[in-house]
Amino acid sequence: MITLQVNGKQVELERPTGLLVYLAQLGVNPRAIAVEHNGTILERSAYEAVTLREGDTVEIVRMVGGGAPSESRAVP
Repeated sequence: MITLQVNGKQVELERPTGLLVYLAQLGVNPRAIAVEHNGTILERSAYEAVTLREGDTVEIVRMVGGGAPSESRAVP
C-alpha cells in the first residue's frame, strides 16, 4: 500500500500506479485536465511516463470553458 496526496487529500493505492491508469480509474479524460506532479506541471505527452509513488503530491485540475463575452463597441 502506498499513500500520496491528490488535490490536498490523502489517497491510498495498492501499489505504484501509472498516472494514466489512475486517471482512468477516476473516469477522468486526460485531455480535459492539467496535472501537477510533485510541484511540476506536466505536459500531456509526459503523462504516460509518470508513475505515482509513495509520498507523491498530485494536483488534478479540470479545464472549464465559458465566461462572459467581452463587450465590443464601435469606435466613431
